[in-house]
Amino acid sequence: MPTTLVANTGRPTGSPASRRLRREDKIPGVLYGHGMTPVSVTIERRDLRLAVSGTAGMNTLLSLQVDGKTYPAIIKELQRHPVRRTVTHIDFQQVSLDEQITVSVPIVLEGEAKAVLNEGGLVDPSMNDLEVTTTPDNIPDSIVIDVTDMKPGDVIRLSDITLPAGVTVTLDPETALVSVLGSSSVEDGLDETEIEALAGESAEGAAEGEGGEAAASSDAE
Repeated sequence: MPTTLVANTGRPTGSPASRRLRREDKIPGVLYGHGMTPVSVTIERRDLRLAVSGTAGMNTLLSLQVDGKTYPAIIKELQRHPVRRTVTHIDFQQVSLDEQITVSVPIVLEGEAKAVLNEGGLVDPSMNDLEVTTTPDNIPDSIVIDVTDMKPGDVIRLSDITLPAGVTVTLDPETALVSVLGSSSVEDGLDETEIEALAGESAEGAAEGEGGEAAASSDAE
């Protein structure tokens, strides 16, 4: 079911007006798509945070209420403050529930590759997100990849994983999603900080499903 989010219209445009709105904890934005004339809107920051607090995060299908009309919509783009990283502007795209759209879905690594760790290696995700094409009401929360059985020298490619029903990708099936860094590569190519960062990414993958709600709230700040 879409998540309801109320947007207000009639906001003044221009940088000074936008700064004033943000000081009031409101986010300026725009709604467009399907040939409609773009509509300038404003949403409450708190309402956005609540709307994307579920497991789908920023890919949540929204029921955007604008001036008494309801539009099925997705968040197409967020602009952020360069330092504080708070959302400063938001683009909503009107969608049709039976059309195919392309969105980025996070890749989550699941399990612990003990055979790799025992050899001093690391599981290395080649990308953090995967662009998928599907209908708005079928967007997966994440693409989960089990790395438990990985061994030194292994590579998990796009062709090795099973995508959810109704979800497709345009990448080459041979695209590497996860690979293993051997102990020599770790020692020769990475310093201690980089090693810890990579290890942290693998650990975060397993926990991300449980922490999706908190992450989505952070993204919406």
